[in-house]
This record gives sequence, structure tokens and C-alpha cells, in this order.
Amino acid sequence: MGKHSSPSSSYTAKTSEEECSNNTKQKAPSQIPIEDLMFLNRALSNNPACPKLQCTVKEVEEVKIVLKILPTFMSTIMLNCCLAQLSTFSVQQAATMNTNLGSLKVPPASLPVFPVIFIISLAPLYNHVIIPIARKATKTEMGITHLQRIGTGLVLSIVAMAVAAMVETKRKKVAIDAGLVNSTEPLPITFLWIALQYLFLGSADLFTLAGMMEFFFTEAPLSMRSLATSLSWASLAMGYYFSSVLVSIVNEATSAYRHTPWLFGSNLNHYHLDRFYWLMCILSCLNFLNYLFWANRYKYRATGP
Repeated sequence: MGKHSSPSSSYTAKTSEEECSNNTKQKAPSQIPIEDLMFLNRALSNNPACPKLQCTVKEVEEVKIVLKILPTFMSTIMLNCCLAQLSTFSVQQAATMNTNLGSLKVPPASLPVFPVIFIISLAPLYNHVIIPIARKATKTEMGITHLQRIGTGLVLSIVAMAVAAMVETKRKKVAIDAGLVNSTEPLPITFLWIALQYLFLGSADLFTLAGMMEFFFTEAPLSMRSLATSLSWASLAMGYYFSSVLVSIVNEATSAYRHTPWLFGSNLNHYHLDRFYWLMCILSCLNFLNYLFWANRYKYRATGP
């Protein structure tokens, strides 16, 4: 028994090795880099032109995926820059307005809770009404693609900035008509007007954040999914930082030409906040056009088993 077991085991080992080698030969042709971003193919280990670079096809393809995701990531920074206004100038606006709700006086600093309330209210509507309707319209399981969700959020941010500019124009007109431009008394206009821009920006955040998380998670390489999902929070941080940079640039530019910065002073009624909001609206439009350029060129990664 012992003499016959050894040859059979060696034969089985050889057979398995031959099968593995045959499978490897059959799968080898599939390990071909795609045509996108062809310049990165120089990093392949079988490229004699760059012997110092020792990268596999899988590594090169993962780098390509990450590079194709980055334009979408960069396009969401402007949206978060708009969101930063909710906790800065919007609170200052509300502080000059009537914040009474009956016998309740609402602190202006608590206004950022509005987008949270809107998101909580809109989330069931989004999942149980919008998505089913989209599935019937597009006849697809997803209903709305990840990039379409992000694009919808960017459009809503444009609308939000336009609404914010018009509300600020109305607020300043009330201050002029009431003769309270140089006064610190509350204006005879309810702070609920500010809630309109919170509604649109909260909706924009709902669409874009959900789309970003799903897009980064499904499109990123398996080994980088946790890092890719963190890009949404990186976008938020960069958007808030860009907001402060943009305010500084606007103040420097306007003070150089008009000697009066748009966003500086002790009285908000002397600000040109409406012009700043229109500027944000224009920048958001340009950002959306840039997003459309990259979104139309993007091809979703084929997810295999």
C-alpha cells in the first residue's frame, strides 16, 4: 500500500500543477491594461523602457481608477464651500432679524439645525418616493446613478445660493424701508426666510453626500475603499477652508478697487452679502459645468465576481 501511494500522490501533484499552469496561461491574456490613461502603462514590470518600475497590471489599473475618481471629488468641494455659509453669514443674517416664534425666541446660533431637520425629513421621501419613481422611469435597479445624484446636489446648491442672494436683498430692503440700516434693533422680518436656503442646501447635501459615499465605495479598488469613502469628509474640510480663503480674496479685491470690502465691518447692513452670494452662485455654475465635463467622460468600473 505504501509503495503504490507515493507514485499516485506525485502524479496527482503533477496533474494539479499542470492544471494551475494551464489556468494561468488561460487567464494571462485577460491581464491587459485598459486604454484609458495609457501613459501609466509605462510603469508595468514587463516594460523594458522603465526597468526601475516594477508594477503589476492590477496596481496600474487601481491607480487609474483613483485618478478617474479625483475630478468628481474636486467638484464637490464647491458645494461644501456653500454649506459653510450656513454656519457663518446665515447666522449673522438671522441675528439681525426677528427670531421669535410666538412666545419662543430662537437663538440664531441654533439655525444650523435646520438642514439636519430637512435631511431627516427628506430621507424617507428620497428612499420611498423619488427612487421608486426613478426606477420606473429609467427601468433600472439603481434608478438614479451615483453621478446623477451628485449632479442633482450641485444643481440644488446653485439654486440655494440664488435664493440666499434674493433673501439678503429683501432683508436689506426691509432695513432701508424701516430706517434701521445703522441700528442694531431686530428688523421687522422673520428669520424663517433664511430657512429657504437651508432647505435647498440641506437637500443638496442629502443627494451629494449619498451619491459620493456610494460612488467612492463602489468605484474604488477593494483595497482602498475605506480611504475612498473618507474623501467625502476631506471634501467637507477643504470646502470650509476654501470658504474662508474666498472671503479673504473678495475682501482684498473689493478693498483695492472700492476701498470698502464687501464682507467687513461691524454692521451687516453695510455688507454687500447679496453680491457675495451671487458670486458663489456663479462659481457653483462653473463648478457644475466642470463636473458635467468629467461625469460625461467617466465610465463606471465593471465589477466582477
